[in-house]
Amino acid sequence: MLQLSPRWPWRRVAAAVGLVVATAGAFAAPTVPVLRGSADTTALPTLGDTARADLSPFLERKLGEEIMNDIRRDPDYLDDDAIIEFLNNFGENLVSFAPGARGETNADFFFFAVRDPMINAFALPGGFIGVHSQLLLSAQNESELASVLSHEIGHVQQRHIARMIGQQKQDALLPLAALLLAALVGKAGGGGDAAMGIMMGGQGLAIQRQLNFSRDAEREADRVGFQTMRAAGYDTSGMVNFFKRLQSTTRVYGEAPAWLSSHPLTGERIADIQGRIRDNPKPIHIRPDSIEFHLVRARARVLQDESQKGRDEARSTFQSQLTQSNTQQQTAGMYGLSFLALKQGDLKTAQSWLDKAKGSMKPRPGVFSSERSGTDGSALFAGLGIEIKLAPGQSPDVVHQAVQEADAAYQKFPLSRMLAREYADALVADGQLDKAAQFLRDQVQQYREEPKLYDQLAKTYAAQGKIALQHMALAESYVLTGALPAAVDQLNLARKAKDVSFYDQAVIDARERELNERQKDEKKEKKDKDR
Repeated sequence: MLQLSPRWPWRRVAAAVGLVVATAGAFAAPTVPVLRGSADTTALPTLGDTARADLSPFLERKLGEEIMNDIRRDPDYLDDDAIIEFLNNFGENLVSFAPGARGETNADFFFFAVRDPMINAFALPGGFIGVHSQLLLSAQNESELASVLSHEIGHVQQRHIARMIGQQKQDALLPLAALLLAALVGKAGGGGDAAMGIMMGGQGLAIQRQLNFSRDAEREADRVGFQTMRAAGYDTSGMVNFFKRLQSTTRVYGEAPAWLSSHPLTGERIADIQGRIRDNPKPIHIRPDSIEFHLVRARARVLQDESQKGRDEARSTFQSQLTQSNTQQQTAGMYGLSFLALKQGDLKTAQSWLDKAKGSMKPRPGVFSSERSGTDGSALFAGLGIEIKLAPGQSPDVVHQAVQEADAAYQKFPLSRMLAREYADALVADGQLDKAAQFLRDQVQQYREEPKLYDQLAKTYAAQGKIALQHMALAESYVLTGALPAAVDQLNLARKAKDVSFYDQAVIDARERELNERQKDEKKEKKDKDR
């Protein structure tokens, strides 16, 4: 974690840490490994066995899912398919170069963005990694973004949250011992001041130990992140550049002395990474920036601040990009102006700027551009084009054209979750409800963990007048977002629907029994933790 922000994500993270601490009593006493590693970045230990004594990988993932369910309901969660897809493609590539990052459960990582003006990123239990929108805008290239995400992957890979529990459980004994000693001093006539001093000293020692652990965890995540981004082919100086930018930010907001901060001073971390760069030269072939990186930053800039002032500032930034010599910056400026026009309902202008953006990526005769990385951004261009054609106010002919474009784009990029959902939306908007329902049923069989697919399926069933199936699909969406009581309510509504079949009744009864058992188990777990 880079630095704390006063906005909403850290209320969630603070609650998460509190929940972790609350569950600590339910596990066996840990053996806490020493975090200070050697200079050899290839000799980092595997710490799953020591950490699992405090929080098993299964429970860590479950805890992360519960926190994510809360975050997804927050209005500052950037639920933008294009941004989420880019971050997950980018992050998964980094994970593939981080040995053992998925742990013994082979858990999936999930990368997401939140709307926040502070430069920050954070790791939650179980492989959920959040990025502030301002961080996306502040990262000047993919190497800088890779340095941050690799750092957060390092927190997950080294299981710092589980290890933190073990540290807290040991430190919890220090204030208790100090309190007992203070009581003895007071009873022996040592005076109230002496007793209070002993008690406060015990609390201070516990706090200092926690700060030491957190600082060491940050250093360790830096080491692991450096190793990961280097293996992935990114310029390791990007980590230094980003830390320097972070350092300039902390000059404005202030930075606590090293002995009061849960993180090493940025200058200290910069010096450490510079030393590693000297010992480990940059990769021979450094990954160039993709156009997708710049397009996603443009989307984030529009979505970060949707006030009139924010939109005016975004437009000014995009117009400035048009004057730059870098082709990717120019294209991102055009794309950003298109997306901004779409958000303001000016569909003609949105389409015009999108056409210009796509045209700017076409090879120019006789011109060799070192900026081009082999990608042409066609998935993101296609996605925005479909968004424009499906916007309110478009004619039926334009909507039908959106179906054709979405079909072609999905055939070209069959793994794109963004384009799959846009194709389903286009079919529904075009009145092809049976085809949309069949497509979505196939999708939920392949991607069972996507609540959005069940929401789309429920919408399609509603348009078809299939009320029982609509409520059954909504029930599955609620299950995936952790709202089990609401899911049971939807099943009851499905049971009462006039079009419910005998087969549907059997499915509803079986699913309701399963969900009721899950609710009982969760209540029992919560009761056990509260003891």
